[in-house]
Amino acid sequence: MSVRVGMVSLGCPKNQVDAELMLGYLADAGFDLVEDAAMADVAIVNTCGFIESAKSEAIEEILELAALKKEGRIKSLIVTGCMAERYRDAVLEEIPEVDAVVGIGANHTIAATVERVSREHGFGVYGEKEDLRMCGRRIRTTLPFYSYLRIADGCNNKCAFCAIPMIRGKFRSRPMEELVEEAAQLAAKGVRELTVIAQDTTEYGSDLYGRRMLPELLNRLCEVEGLRWIRVLYCYPEKITDELLDVIAQQPKICNYIDMPIQHVSKKILRAMRRPGDRESLTRLIAHIREKVPGITLRTTLMTAFPGETQADFDELIDFVREVKFERLGCFIWSPEEDTPAFDLPDRVDAETAAMREESIIDEQSRVIDECCAAMTGKKLEVMVEGFDRLAECCYGRSQGEAPEIDGKIFFDTDGKKLAPGSFVTVEITDFMDCDLVGRLV
Repeated sequence: MSVRVGMVSLGCPKNQVDAELMLGYLADAGFDLVEDAAMADVAIVNTCGFIESAKSEAIEEILELAALKKEGRIKSLIVTGCMAERYRDAVLEEIPEVDAVVGIGANHTIAATVERVSREHGFGVYGEKEDLRMCGRRIRTTLPFYSYLRIADGCNNKCAFCAIPMIRGKFRSRPMEELVEEAAQLAAKGVRELTVIAQDTTEYGSDLYGRRMLPELLNRLCEVEGLRWIRVLYCYPEKITDELLDVIAQQPKICNYIDMPIQHVSKKILRAMRRPGDRESLTRLIAHIREKVPGITLRTTLMTAFPGETQADFDELIDFVREVKFERLGCFIWSPEEDTPAFDLPDRVDAETAAMREESIIDEQSRVIDECCAAMTGKKLEVMVEGFDRLAECCYGRSQGEAPEIDGKIFFDTDGKKLAPGSFVTVEITDFMDCDLVGRLV
């Protein structure tokens, strides 16, 4: 009887692509893949290790599966991903139920590791970070009509709060021809929406070609037949050029959507974070983006309670949120990550104040979202159908303004008409609830 293998993948879409590649290696080796790791012989947890909350989620998942192992419901437990790479043998020491830890540079050995845990326990398999393979057969875990295209891995930005460079290594771009070929293969399999990802997409090409080449790559991807939407995430604000904005504005396949994590706007805090810019320059950039690409949806991520953040710094940040009105915004509390430059900084913000600041940002953004959603009422949007909600008795999907697995949905009445998932329809927006839009099929 073949060995059943199940995987739980946590964290960002980049980690999800790693998981899909590992599933491809396992399928090629003849293992029986099951969707529920709790029903497997060998369970794999592909972890995130970016901040404390992500590590806590990963540990909780590992412990749940470890309990099933004790009960005899699963035979072996393997940990992969960013937390495995970052903490390596410490995972084995702290959680003895784990049979093997695989660093990201050894992801391609996952099939051999699954075979090995049947006869050996408590070992690690590691490689150089640069050995991470970014192409190959993927068993995609997204809905069949959208997928991620990872164009690079690693990061050269040395933000004081971030552990990614030590986990993932230096920035490494994939060759453009390889990416165009992968996009064509995905389109041939029915993918209609492609989301371009990397730790820093705007840096693409600088290592391979001597200059940043994201605009040229996007133009090439637009030539791929079958793709309807191409979305770009993780753009660093200081690297968003007019050339990039022109491509977004002029290419009909490129979604009018930019994700640009800015973290903060206080000049003092940004310098402590080792980030450029300030409130004035960011306000100017956002106005310029909206002028160059009318109707664009802007998403950002903010960090509050960074060491040294005063009430005045926070007031500047929340006032900026009110003023600029990002259509999409996430906020998280600074997490002290060992071996990062910010770990030993003085003047930490106490936990209660940090939680209040995060909640204030979220509350303020909720008001902004209500304004943005209200402004959408009466507009007609192209929507990609994702499925049918039996509870609400209506279809749901997304427009160019909603990234998959991150943003809200559009729920719409079809007046009894059946729609195929992955198809594109026109929806008139009539209302909204929370972060979701409500409409009707036109």
